[in-house]
Amino acid sequence: MDIAAPASVAPLDPAKFRNPLFTAAGENRASVSLTELRTLWINTGTLCNLTCANCYIESSPTNDRLSYITSSEVEAYLDEIVADGLGTEKIGLTGGEPFMNPDIIPMLDAILTRGLRALVLTNGMKPLWKVRDQLLALKEAHADKLVIRVSIDHYAQAPHEKERGPRSWETAIEGLTWLNENGFALNIAGRTFGNETEDELRAGYAGLFDRLGLTIDPQNPVDLVLFPEMDELADVPEITTDCWGILNVSPNAMMCATSRMVIKRRGATKPVVVPCTLLPYDDRFEMGETLAKAAADVPLNHPHCSKFCVLGGGVCSAG
Repeated sequence: MDIAAPASVAPLDPAKFRNPLFTAAGENRASVSLTELRTLWINTGTLCNLTCANCYIESSPTNDRLSYITSSEVEAYLDEIVADGLGTEKIGLTGGEPFMNPDIIPMLDAILTRGLRALVLTNGMKPLWKVRDQLLALKEAHADKLVIRVSIDHYAQAPHEKERGPRSWETAIEGLTWLNENGFALNIAGRTFGNETEDELRAGYAGLFDRLGLTIDPQNPVDLVLFPEMDELADVPEITTDCWGILNVSPNAMMCATSRMVIKRRGATKPVVVPCTLLPYDDRFEMGETLAKAAADVPLNHPHCSKFCVLGGGVCSAG
């Protein structure tokens, strides 16, 4: 098992990702149109019980740049989905740690009672344990419409704790085991840091799943989502309109073709919508307070658009 860090890369050219229409070289910047709002993400707030080494949203016990969103604010978006016939299939709840939001259970109830699927991203630790009884009740009422995605950054304890901190492994595994033993629909989110290939990583997770008795298919990209690492200060190519054909990648495969995310900035009176889970802080990507206003095209004017989505193939909304 090789967990050495990849070689360092050049810093981002400051001329890149400045103009929403053109690249630094003057070429037409690629953009993505919303084909359908298949998944609506809700950021429940950036507070978290952990401070991870490389969290794209910089969640921590002190980062409240995105405030706790309330159940009533979430319900307004659910009502808009119904009123406008958007055909949304799934609501994803991310953070921070969603189970720290005091309205998490009412939010889930509102989502599930409308017949929508709910996907909750969690580290599986103490905040989850505090709502075990309520989660069990929701699971019994709504069965597999409630899916819990647990972040296990590596199949081995040492690399996982290198990312998430000391004593983060055993508690996460305990939470994962409890969820499995109680019949929750589960999938796992891992990371691709280090020099292991995807095949090696999936084989390693297969061993972990077998030891824990999990019925999760490590070869299934929905059951085990492996996210590429992100560093918005590292140099990456800008994506032009010609890149779709050169790379043989469709704009319809990008997250922002089928998803949006609702966030509530600290001190704001109302939530706003942004294109995806990767761009919570850049106000250039703020699209308005309603889903209708957020249906505009998204220019790929951020390093994450290039490295994570187009070149990395990362899709938060899989499944």
